[in-house]
Parts: sequence; structure tokens; C-alpha cells
Amino acid sequence: MARLDQYKKASQNQRVARYFSEDLKKKVVRDIERNLVTVLQVAREYQVSKTAVYKWLAKYSATRKKAIRLVVEAKSDTLKIARLREEVRDMERLIGQKQIRIDFLEKMIELAEQEYGIDIKKKYSSTQSSGSGQTGKRTRSK
Repeated sequence: MARLDQYKKASQNQRVARYFSEDLKKKVVRDIERNLVTVLQVAREYQVSKTAVYKWLAKYSATRKKAIRLVVEAKSDTLKIARLREEVRDMERLIGQKQIRIDFLEKMIELAEQEYGIDIKKKYSSTQSSGSGQTGKRTRSK
């Protein structure tokens, strides 16, 4: 840490030119590409501008040299997608359990109808009843 303290003291008086090795820049770029660190974290750690880090990315990134478009997704989005997929799996499992229950109950009704010779299920006819169409409320006319 003596070097960092010396740098801070020197930078207060005058601007000190610093050079970073290519190996360090390449390592930083690999770490960024693997999502181990962010550009902002690197800029803070090495006390360089974010622009400098983006220049390192442009120069040393393997994906940029191959002209591959890198889609960066926020970690919160990734976690949200994973959580939603898990919810979908849970819902599908619940629907499957409910369908099994429905099938079981329908079979029980069918067996009970055969055993006792009565219709338990409502049978819907294709013809409608010829009702008056009124709801039963009476209105007063003046």
C-alpha cells in the first residue's frame, strides 16, 4: 500500500503519468468479460477513468476483435428470469396435480353413477328453456 499512498501524495502536488502493462489490461478485460468485475469497479480500483477501461476493452477484448455482439444483461434481470422460470415450473406442477385430482373425481362420479344408477353430473341439453326472460323484479308503472 505504500505505492498507493505515494501516488496519492504525488497526485496532490502534480499529475503523475502511470503506465499499466498489457498483461494487466488483458487480465482486467478477461475479468470484465467473465462478469467477475464491472467497469466501474476496475476504474475505482486502479484509479483510472471509465473511458480508459472501455479503451482497454476495445483493444484487448476477444469478442470485440471477432465482431461479436455482446449482450450485457443486468444481474437483477438474470435473477428475475430465473425466479420466473421457477414459478412457471411450480405452476405447471400444480396444474398437473389439479388435473389428476379432476380426473380422479370424474372417475369417482362415473363409478357412483354406475353403482347407484342415478345421474350425479348435470346433463346440459342443447335446447334452452322457454322462460319469460324476466329477472323476477317487478316494476311499478305510473
